[in-house]
Amino acid sequence: MFTIDNSVMLLVDVQGQLAQMMHEKDKLFSSLELMVKGMKILNVPILWMEQIPAKLGPTIGQISCLMEGDTPIEKFSFSCWKEPEFAKKLKELGRSQVLLTGIESHICIYQTGYELLNQGYQVRVAADCVSSRTKENKDIGLQRLVQSGGQITSVEMILFELMKEARGDEFKQMVKLIK
Repeated sequence: MFTIDNSVMLLVDVQGQLAQMMHEKDKLFSSLELMVKGMKILNVPILWMEQIPAKLGPTIGQISCLMEGDTPIEKFSFSCWKEPEFAKKLKELGRSQVLLTGIESHICIYQTGYELLNQGYQVRVAADCVSSRTKENKDIGLQRLVQSGGQITSVEMILFELMKEARGDEFKQMVKLIK
């Protein structure tokens, strides 16, 4: 089971025109918005990545507006793990459970998840918070991650898994958010 104290969310490359080309983009953006808001309620840290923002553009406004006070980490490699600043920040957090979200499932999400698994991290991919330009590539990316040792989850599944019980202020806030 993933826990609040041991988890970190990774938000990968939901940027510019590329984000607009994703399979079921509206559903993806809504799910990402819910995930970010849920992580903020639970005080789970979010590491925010952008692939060459000078070329691909910034993170879409629907998501970046929720990240106020945070700064994205620029990356050039497909795997976030290959970026020294990302690896440093992840290690500093001292958490071993990574919740993967973003685009594209078969490229940056897969390569990042694969590398994290090989580094000893537990990896869960929120299937409704990742996509690719085609459904086939999204599915292949998820399948390869599972074959590599990762697990699939969804926004609601992981939020309730992290909360563990139906009580307290966090639960009340989460119910309002999900309705």
